[in-house]
Amino acid sequence: MTGFSTLKRLLVFVKPYRKLFWLSALMAIVMAPLNAYLPYLANVMVDDHIMVQDLEGLKRISLWYLVVLASLTFLRYSFTILTNTMGQNIIYDLRNKMYSHILSLRLAYFDKTPIGTNTTRVINDLETVNSVFSEGLITIIADILSLITVLALMFWTSVKLTLICLVTFPLLLVASYIFKEKVKHSFQRVRAQVARMNAFLQEHITGIKTVQIFAAEARVAQKFKDINREYTQANLDGIFYYAVFFPVVEIISAASLGFMVWWGAQGVLEGVVTIGQLVAFPMYLSRLFQPVRTLADKFNTLQMGLVAGGRVFETLDNNEQTSDDGSIDQGNLKAALEFKQVNFGYRADEYVLKNISFRLEPGKTLALVGSTGSGKSSLISLINRLYDINSGSIWIGNHLITDYKIEFLRKRIAVVLQDVFLFQGSIFENMSLKNPELKMEQVIAASKTIGAHEYIMNLPGNYQYQLAERGVNLSVGQRQLISFVRALLVDPDILILDEATSSLDTETESILQHAIEKLIAKRSSIVIAHRLSTIQHADYVMALEHGEIKEFGPPAELLARENGLYKSLYETYFQTVTASIND
Repeated sequence: MTGFSTLKRLLVFVKPYRKLFWLSALMAIVMAPLNAYLPYLANVMVDDHIMVQDLEGLKRISLWYLVVLASLTFLRYSFTILTNTMGQNIIYDLRNKMYSHILSLRLAYFDKTPIGTNTTRVINDLETVNSVFSEGLITIIADILSLITVLALMFWTSVKLTLICLVTFPLLLVASYIFKEKVKHSFQRVRAQVARMNAFLQEHITGIKTVQIFAAEARVAQKFKDINREYTQANLDGIFYYAVFFPVVEIISAASLGFMVWWGAQGVLEGVVTIGQLVAFPMYLSRLFQPVRTLADKFNTLQMGLVAGGRVFETLDNNEQTSDDGSIDQGNLKAALEFKQVNFGYRADEYVLKNISFRLEPGKTLALVGSTGSGKSSLISLINRLYDINSGSIWIGNHLITDYKIEFLRKRIAVVLQDVFLFQGSIFENMSLKNPELKMEQVIAASKTIGAHEYIMNLPGNYQYQLAERGVNLSVGQRQLISFVRALLVDPDILILDEATSSLDTETESILQHAIEKLIAKRSSIVIAHRLSTIQHADYVMALEHGEIKEFGPPAELLARENGLYKSLYETYFQTVTASIND
């Protein structure tokens, strides 16, 4: 995406704040001549009043000078407030839009995109985009207008003095261009290293337990030092260019002033230059060099903002979204669930589920069994459309699952995962997921049904007990109990248990077993099973191997088969696991 096309797209977000935009632009237009007008007034003050000893006229023009100066100061203050207010409001809208878009992306996007990358886009890149409006576009226009008006008044005041002053101007333009290119490259490196550092920190802090278990702290710390060094060096390079550029500008500016004083003093002696002109031109020069000095920096700011904007729009343009063309958003899903010749793969050329066909009648329970990598978790991810199938079809009753609105579909299907994710906040907020329709009485009733109420009441603050990030201040069993309450509060038509009790001790599992039976009894259920207690309550068992259905039927029937896959798993795994747990 080019800088111009990015700018055009960013300007679309200005529309709600176009009054602020045009008011800022108007202020820029007014400030430019006022900025150049002050040296002109100084010229008039000296030549027309001081030199002729007109004290009354000097008082009047001095007062007028102060009025213009105060007006210019007020306009600059207002200009800064307006441009930054506009920028912050635009970034507020963009950040909301971007986060909503990220939430809508399918899981396949997150499988291949580091969390830190999205964090950088939503926070760092958008802050950089803010500079397009607060320090870039309009301020550059204001500086250019100021530059033009100052030059125009300088030529109008004295052509010769202006030409003498501009002798060093080409050097300033060359220095500004070199500075702009060097800083641009440095800023690009800084942005790349920020994204890299965010991704590294997110991944390794999230996985700190693994890092510490394998005593990898030193290796991880060294890797971070390497990334940090590259980030620091990119910043130091930028600082170096600034440290060189501004003194060079001062030298060029001083040289220009020196030429002007040298020639102007001779002009005064020869009577071709007035004292007022000699007083005004240093003021003109200050206003001439200052915009040029900052323009290079502001062009870099604008350019970096547009580069960051390009990255933001790359994310916004990502169409890895699950299509939501369904129209059914009422009723329930209390109907048969049927897979017909379903093929699925995370990559188009590599299926993990092959020709899956089965039918689960409403109110029945299906247990999925199979070795690791057999496709169990992939299969259940298709039912609520976390992933879309490559071919075949999935039906609920007489409708394809694509006929249902995704929000409705997912609200009627509850999933309890083995690895429960809890958010920072209270137990009540985690159980209700901040759904305002759920009241405390409903949460307590669901907790009592599950068997979680008693242990929650023993915690400080009860249901307002504050959980740490990911709920690390609770045991695995306690976190799993909260996830069961979540599922019960949804009152789903289809329940999916993804190895939901495999991490629990026998005592905690026994607390859940009665609640699980109640949940399963009145709704269709699919359970990824690791324990005999789960399978014993299933109406059907599906044995998967390498993404294919090897066996499907009632548990007793499959267990009676000689040399069957389920019988083999039962004898070599389930009995062993259950026995070890009971021990």
